[in-house]
Amino acid sequence: MLVYIEDKKTFNEDVFENNIEEKILGLMKKKLGKRVSPNEIRSWKYSLGYMDRILNNPSIPDNAGIAIEYGIPQTSKRVDFIVTGTDEVGQQTAIIIELKQWEKVEITTKDAIVSTYLGGGTRETSHPSYQAWSYASLLLDFNEEARAEDVTLYPCAYLHNCKSGEVINDAFYRAHTEKAPAFLKSDASKLRNFISQYVKFGDAGELMYRIRDGKISPSKNLADKLASLLEGNKEFLMIDDQKLVYETAIHLGDKATEDSKEVFIVEGGPGTGKSVVAINLLVDLIGKKKNTKYVTKNAAPRTVYESKLLGSMKKTEISNLFTGSGTFTLTPKSTFDTLIVDEAHRLNAKSGMFQNKGENQIKEIIHASNCSIFFIDEDQRVHFKDIGTIDAIKKWAELQNANVTEMKLESQFRCNGSDGYLAWVDNTLQIKETVNETLQDIDYEFAICETPNELQEKIFALNKLNNKARIVAGYCWKWAGKKEKTIKDIVIAKYNFAARWNLADDGNLWILKEESVNEIGCIHTCQGLELDYIGVVIGPDLIVRDGEVLTDGNERASSDASMKGFKKLFKTSPEEAIVKADMIIKNTYRTLMTRGQKGCFVFSTDPETNEYLQYSSGKVL
Repeated sequence: MLVYIEDKKTFNEDVFENNIEEKILGLMKKKLGKRVSPNEIRSWKYSLGYMDRILNNPSIPDNAGIAIEYGIPQTSKRVDFIVTGTDEVGQQTAIIIELKQWEKVEITTKDAIVSTYLGGGTRETSHPSYQAWSYASLLLDFNEEARAEDVTLYPCAYLHNCKSGEVINDAFYRAHTEKAPAFLKSDASKLRNFISQYVKFGDAGELMYRIRDGKISPSKNLADKLASLLEGNKEFLMIDDQKLVYETAIHLGDKATEDSKEVFIVEGGPGTGKSVVAINLLVDLIGKKKNTKYVTKNAAPRTVYESKLLGSMKKTEISNLFTGSGTFTLTPKSTFDTLIVDEAHRLNAKSGMFQNKGENQIKEIIHASNCSIFFIDEDQRVHFKDIGTIDAIKKWAELQNANVTEMKLESQFRCNGSDGYLAWVDNTLQIKETVNETLQDIDYEFAICETPNELQEKIFALNKLNNKARIVAGYCWKWAGKKEKTIKDIVIAKYNFAARWNLADDGNLWILKEESVNEIGCIHTCQGLELDYIGVVIGPDLIVRDGEVLTDGNERASSDASMKGFKKLFKTSPEEAIVKADMIIKNTYRTLMTRGQKGCFVFSTDPETNEYLQYSSGKVL
């Protein structure tokens, strides 16, 4: 998405007329449907005023293209400022400029991380040169037009209020400033020369129009790139908060000891890169000879990852990397340097098949490691026995005298990088109120299907592209065909529709099997994993009446282990049981509806619910 695109002359006029911030604000609301904070509006006014003075010189052609707030495809990141044109030999060029209003910067011991005043306090954040370079790299990575056109990108940063370059250009950050120079308050002439060196002739923004309308590269899938990652290849570029979380985790892992344990809690919603950061940490900590394991309660991601590594690693080597969350009940104190816990919201109290081992998985993980890293999204608790909460982790950390660090991941990569889609799901399912009441102007493929047959046809067609489209459903139908393969589990007679739950033979590899597109998966076989497209069947456990989203735990199939304990709790504490079941059911559909990187299609067995979802989306059938 491109918010503002003009030539240099028009940009200069917009700034001169003192309406540049209003113009961008209007375009932002129109194209993105986003509310903008007063601080961001002020930043446009002041930072763009500085850029106007830089560009207002004959050495930079009047018809040079100017793009502001360019949304990088498949992410929630936007590039502040881009100047386009051609150099003296006709090479297409784009100058990527990261604008900062910082006055002072402090050095840290973390790669590409600096400390400065942000949001009312001094905080660590990405070095602006790393940020500019990473955005340029993402633009090339995701946009086939930019690669096909052989565009040369020149990233840089402009700190127009910063007087001293002692920190920003320190030798510690040289690897990043060499890729993307950082210009300071006194470097206006240098930045102007930098731009004019590579933009000799203008293109009136033609290059950015082609990039905007160009073909987007397929999203990378973590499971597909796992073997390459373990071989030391950098398959995923970590940006902004991902880079900060990663470097913080490395730092805490290095300083943690048996007598001074470190607990790192990383909160992040679907697609914010929790698993990508976790796997990168696993690879790099193992490379540093740290005794490290990747831990998940849910077996599906582990099984998929392990299957992708067969052939490139021995099975014993694979089992040394990945483990379940219930394997630490008898582990001696500080056996591991670091335990990386993905999907920490799925942790249980007791362990073992019969839930009769250990005391608490959070306690046991902290006890077994010097440093424990918990990646968590409390809105993905989908089982009555899920006890993974931030408060619970902090409680057990305090009891073991561990130091606690908390951070958030917000950079969005799933759902085509659309924060708006995720916010819409939360608002529509009435999990939490957000400003995203419709999907209008949100860059994510979404549709309500009138019949389950239509949903199935869409997924079948999309799956032919690369075997990355599947149908999932709420667990409202018994798994009658678990042993008898001829039985159709999910029958919706009104539409003459019948399908099987995923085959027991496939187990947790259901999401990979080519034939499994004919079957329907559930929360247990897809949580923690991702597809290009997801089709979701909403069962009678979630309906809408008069605009209110209602849930009913009794509509879940008796074979659904995630609701085990509901009826017992209902007898002793009905209100508590209803509230807990409501959370689990809504979280289940939230999780299912956010498995698709490119699109989601939904059918509800209840007509009024389908109408509500259709109306809420703002899209016409």
